[in-house]
Amino acid sequence: MLKLAVFDFDSTLMDGETIDFFAEELGIGEKVAYITEEAMSGRLDFFESLQQRVGLLKGLDYSVVEKISHNLPYMPGAKETIAELKSRGIKVICFSGGFRSATGYAKDILGYDADFSNILHTKDGKLTGLVGGDMMFNYSKGDMLVRIQNILGINEQETLVCGDGANDLSMFAHAGKRVAFCAREILKKEANIIVETKDLTQILQKI
Repeated sequence: MLKLAVFDFDSTLMDGETIDFFAEELGIGEKVAYITEEAMSGRLDFFESLQQRVGLLKGLDYSVVEKISHNLPYMPGAKETIAELKSRGIKVICFSGGFRSATGYAKDILGYDADFSNILHTKDGKLTGLVGGDMMFNYSKGDMLVRIQNILGINEQETLVCGDGANDLSMFAHAGKRVAFCAREILKKEANIIVETKDLTQILQKI
């Protein structure tokens, strides 16, 4: 019986990549999107790619970051799926290699219980190009998942994880139900549930 469900944010609970939206404001959307894709496909170290992409955002007004973060397009079925899981007594958590400006805001809209993500460093109202937080490395999601399982007394078979990219692999190693959602091939290989259409409610039919 499931007790814990952990969802990635970018391209899973949200339809797109938050950092790519930021980059478009600076006219470097394609450049950042390319690095994102390389990282999500497992061809680039996540930590290095994160540092590189955030570095390119240096100088962006934080007010723009907040505006974009508060107007992101959520994935079809995200709110309904989380509500249904919670109605079954399942704790729902968001892990994101993206940013608290987006996941913290979405928490009350989508209804998950907690979010773990990264913080964009600001100074004088602008991004400095530096970043820190809970989800900086390839192994971060798996590491955090094990810690939460230990705190809650929940085992792998009682855990569902859902994501789309290579930085979700580490949490796939610690869950009985592993959902690859519109995912890269590297993640599909480790999944036991695959959803190919942008509708998160499809997960409910498969668990």
